[in-house]
Amino acid sequence: MEARTGRRPTLDEVALRAGVSRSVASRAINNTRDVSRAAREAVDKAVRELGYVPNPTARALATSQAGTVLLAVSHDEPGLFADPFFARVIVGINAALEKTDLVLMLLLADSERGRERLERVLRSRRADGIMLLALHGEDPLHHLAQRLDLPVVLGGRPLHGEPSWYVDADNRGGARLATEHLIASGRRRIAAITGRQDTRAGVERHRGHREAMAVAGLDSSRTEAADFTEAGGAEAMRRLLERFGDLDAVFAQSDNMAAGAVRTLKAAGRSVPGDVAVAGFDDLPVALTTEPALTTVHQPVQALGQEMAKMLIALMAGEQPTPLLLPTHLVVRASAP
Repeated sequence: MEARTGRRPTLDEVALRAGVSRSVASRAINNTRDVSRAAREAVDKAVRELGYVPNPTARALATSQAGTVLLAVSHDEPGLFADPFFARVIVGINAALEKTDLVLMLLLADSERGRERLERVLRSRRADGIMLLALHGEDPLHHLAQRLDLPVVLGGRPLHGEPSWYVDADNRGGARLATEHLIASGRRRIAAITGRQDTRAGVERHRGHREAMAVAGLDSSRTEAADFTEAGGAEAMRRLLERFGDLDAVFAQSDNMAAGAVRTLKAAGRSVPGDVAVAGFDDLPVALTTEPALTTVHQPVQALGQEMAKMLIALMAGEQPTPLLLPTHLVVRASAP
């Protein structure tokens, strides 16, 4: 045991000595569930070395677990339930939680009031861990989660910074695949409809597109911004036709935007893929209902949700999981054969 200095060692010092998070150290000291054997042994060793004595009040609070994990989505309610992407993520999360006794709580936190509700829930310890989804810009959710003593897993990386634990798809590589396919099919005047550029997915997809165009020596300036919605894609396609009447392909960086682009092209008398080939991204159900069916980049949306939940469960058990970047691949259909 180390020499006493007259000051009681803190839980933070125990966690630092053991090489675990503060929450894992607390659960190990209080002999609660979801702590790995290795983490428990490291914490026990740190307690002995530092001469740590738990605070009785804090101990009483720590032994009371909620049995609940929280999915906080930075999105408004109508948009969330209209987009099958989020439904698939939730199905994946539920598949992982079915093997545990944990209950899933959903909270929409796109407004100031929503974020205040989230903070109240977390500070009252009504959740044992949190998953964050659909972050954009300098999202307050990310900063809030960093301040709290809870395991946090992100679905998709934030625009700035690299979190410790996340599950994401290879947006950049998938976008390169889609653009390279359009180039290989003989298209040269290729336009892009970008998603929200205050999201990591939007930025990475557009970066992958520009890289493929640069390698082929093609002009990547035929670009219009949208918001990942079908209406946004339709309007962006209209603007592209006004500016670049000679385009022969478009990479819409989500399936919803691609569906809107196809609708606008048909209304303008352009055939797909005869006059203009169209590729999307996501491989959501709309890709099969669009006429013609969309060539698109498949990202494993349900697996993303499942891996998020599995990673959170591992963190709650005191493990140190590795961040995941899930692979994407191209699915070729009639809109860009």
